[in-house]
Amino acid sequence: MTRLTPETFLAVFLIFCRIGGCLMVVPGFSSARIPAQVRLFLALAVTFALSPLLLSLFQGRLADQAPATTLGWILTESLTGLLIGLLGRIFLFVLETVMTAVTMAVGFSAIPGTVVEGAEPQSALVALIAMAATALLFAADLHWELFRGLVDSYIRIPPGEGVGAQAALVQIVDQATAVFVLGLRITSPFIVYAVVVNVAVGFANKLTPTIPVYFVATPFVIFGGLMLLYVLSSEFMMQFLGAYAQWLRRG
Repeated sequence: MTRLTPETFLAVFLIFCRIGGCLMVVPGFSSARIPAQVRLFLALAVTFALSPLLLSLFQGRLADQAPATTLGWILTESLTGLLIGLLGRIFLFVLETVMTAVTMAVGFSAIPGTVVEGAEPQSALVALIAMAATALLFAADLHWELFRGLVDSYIRIPPGEGVGAQAALVQIVDQATAVFVLGLRITSPFIVYAVVVNVAVGFANKLTPTIPVYFVATPFVIFGGLMLLYVLSSEFMMQFLGAYAQWLRRG
């Protein structure tokens, strides 16, 4: 059994700093629709569940520690958790960005929707895709993979060491680059569809200048975009989930 000493309580609090910082921004757990008390209790529950696996990493490192050093450890662990959560959050940021471009391309951006993640207004299609992606993360049990990754993060980033500013920026930029490539691959059929449809409508407008082709064609463009989304939605959501799961396993 673990002895309840002041160092044990401090170690559990430091574990809470990393886990709480991650859950504060990671997709799914950080939604504004979840009450703050629920998120706090969830972070505490995960901390207490994982602490027996991690307390050995703090043995002998917290005794007789100066207050300034303890404060530095708290800040370092919190920033490490925020970095891990932000790397996961980039997936949802990019998905919302590319889907916003898709809704503009197919003329569906004017219809407002209810925001699921974050607080900024979104179109109905972006809100639908964000909600589906968040639900699938839990349906695929990737939240358990996130907890496993948090435990493994103590091997790569030992307690109190943290990640340097340059290394953190490099990881964020590399993550954003890789996820934007994924987003471009997901949205490429919609981009091709938008280009082809707009070129066709432009030619039709030139051939019949007396008819307001753009106004007449708008419902058909939206319908075609929705049908394309219906056909491809399962495929690109699986690609999104696969990339997110691969990042969690790779760390």
